[in-house]
Amino acid sequence: MISGSAAYSDIRGVVTFRQTPQGVIVNAEVTGLPVGEGECGGRFFGFHIHEGGACTGNESDPFANTQTHYDPQGCTHPFHAGDLPPLLGASGRALSMCLTDRFTVSDIVGKTVVIHSGPDDFTTQPAGNSGIKIACGVIRMQ
Repeated sequence: MISGSAAYSDIRGVVTFRQTPQGVIVNAEVTGLPVGEGECGGRFFGFHIHEGGACTGNESDPFANTQTHYDPQGCTHPFHAGDLPPLLGASGRALSMCLTDRFTVSDIVGKTVVIHSGPDDFTTQPAGNSGIKIACGVIRMQ
């Protein structure tokens, strides 16, 4: 389950991770995302797995304890294992599915999945300049 910070309390969602022989299928379904502000009405949101295991923090960063992107191999951005395709907002909703072989489900249990306020530029180090963390969920086994 993903929930928004106090400033983005409408955000709710579910991200599932399913192990297959080819890799992990990541499926995200999110509602309550901010609308507008993007070019021609479109809005992208950075979407990553982070190292930390808690969706807690402080006043300036409510999700500070998510720490940095999950990156067990010490790669540069956007090649961190936790770098996922951005979410494309559509009237405050997003639906995304991808396949990755950068981790297994067992590798990420206990880590966090984070939605950021802006698009990931796939260039800026160390994390893509994707803005503040607006929603978070801890990855758990079902």
